[in-house]
Amino acid sequence: MAGKDGIRNWLTTDYPGVVFEDTQVGRMKKALFDASDEEIDAILAEYGIPSESELGKPGCYLQNTVRAQVIENRRKNDIVFVPVGCTENHGMHTVSGLDTFMVTQIVEGVRRYTAKRGKPCSLAFPPLTYGSHPYHHLGMPGTVMLEEDVTRKIMMQVMLGLWNDGFRKQIWINNHGQLWVLESAIQEFQKKYQLPGIYRILDWHRGVREFFATEDRGGKFSTNFVHADESETAVALLTFPKGMVDMSKAVSTVGKGVSYLPGGHFDTSVDPYRRPHKWSEGQGHFAIELYGTPEGVVGDATAGTAEKAKRPIAAILKYLTLIHDEILEAFPSGKLPPADMVTHRDAKEMEPFLKEPQSEGWRPIYALKQLIGN
Repeated sequence: MAGKDGIRNWLTTDYPGVVFEDTQVGRMKKALFDASDEEIDAILAEYGIPSESELGKPGCYLQNTVRAQVIENRRKNDIVFVPVGCTENHGMHTVSGLDTFMVTQIVEGVRRYTAKRGKPCSLAFPPLTYGSHPYHHLGMPGTVMLEEDVTRKIMMQVMLGLWNDGFRKQIWINNHGQLWVLESAIQEFQKKYQLPGIYRILDWHRGVREFFATEDRGGKFSTNFVHADESETAVALLTFPKGMVDMSKAVSTVGKGVSYLPGGHFDTSVDPYRRPHKWSEGQGHFAIELYGTPEGVVGDATAGTAEKAKRPIAAILKYLTLIHDEILEAFPSGKLPPADMVTHRDAKEMEPFLKEPQSEGWRPIYALKQLIGN
């Protein structure tokens, strides 16, 4: 918040590069940054971390929950989390579905926590177990690349189907280097369909970047977050089922990457240096992965431990819960931002489409004349 003089206040730490904005988000992060290890363990226990994957467990995702229960849950809580991963080479020591399992384990923790409070959020199966990729991954065995337009279309059609089923508050959680594609899908979705709702996309690891800090900035990591490295290996060790990480195959490629121009311009995965460019804003100034780091690891996977991942995972769980609670406070289940303020649609025209699915007077969104043929 801003003080009387209009100057924004900041919450400082013992590390000059780590400050938090004095908002509910910043205060929450600061509390977690300062929390004891015992307090972090208690938070993880509240969310059931670690737990076995729930992708095949009845009652955990929309697709494995009895329809009657889906409707009952939605009437209490119409927020849906949609995890997004990919299939990508993450080194010899772990699995190509690493991004998918990292993000599903996180949202499953949020669902368990909200279920304890009596109003569970809903989860949708990952619509993108294959994803789009930056150019520098091209050609890597184990990496399957979708064209960006395919990814956008899949995401938009999933958004539309979830909206038609009454899930009009959608929080998409990304765990892969395709954020620019998913952002453009949300923008295109609203330009094309103009439907009232809440739509958010979050690169979860960037959302809690402070908790992937290296030791000199108050964290527990020896290297910065890049790819299939210390950070991702640590999260996998904490959250994955046994047998999905083999540390005897882990390697370090620190210092091996080939760059043709001076550094300082492009940041790494969670923007720790606040450099002018995100990693995704350029190509050509460094060797592509197949020739620079064919191991599929960019960083030091050997340094990953489950312990190092505890604070970042606690932070994202708390942050997603904060987002969830703020949305439901502003718009309880069944309520949305006003159609005539957030779209160019006529509020009266939209009434039948905004009703609960299959209730009296409801019409499916696909019957809206402006959607015909789209």
